[in-house]
Amino acid sequence: MLDLLDKKIIAALQGDFPLTVEPYRAIADSLQISEDELLARLQKYKENGQMRKLGAVLKHREVGYAANALCAWNVPDERQEEIGKVMIDHPAVTHCYGRNSAPDWPYNFYTMLHAHDREACCAIAAELAQNARIPECIMLFSTKEWKKTSMRYFQEAEEK
Repeated sequence: MLDLLDKKIIAALQGDFPLTVEPYRAIADSLQISEDELLARLQKYKENGQMRKLGAVLKHREVGYAANALCAWNVPDERQEEIGKVMIDHPAVTHCYGRNSAPDWPYNFYTMLHAHDREACCAIAAELAQNARIPECIMLFSTKEWKKTSMRYFQEAEEK
């Protein structure tokens, strides 16, 4: 079970991460606890499977990555793990996952690429195809960026 402090910690971690040399200390200070207590609880969440990862969300367009494409590939099932390792090793790949194909859609493997322009995305996809030894993919370029929101848990704990 999570106590009130656990809920406050989780709520605090869903906001902007402090841009400071000691971000965990800043979060702990805002919660009026020690940095050691915060880190111990984060470790407990990880060990208990309550938290898988803690990471940043980069607003890619704001840092110059104006093009992004979802690449759909047709990968033999027995090679998906192998291909996944090749794909995710490339720094331009931010997502990599398998899905079931359909009668009118033979693609079963997807990667998300980010680059400065469409030509760079195409070059990356060609490089990935060569490295993974699979045929070219179909590239679905984003035309509009939708507002990104994530689930917010324990907002009521922030108010207490």
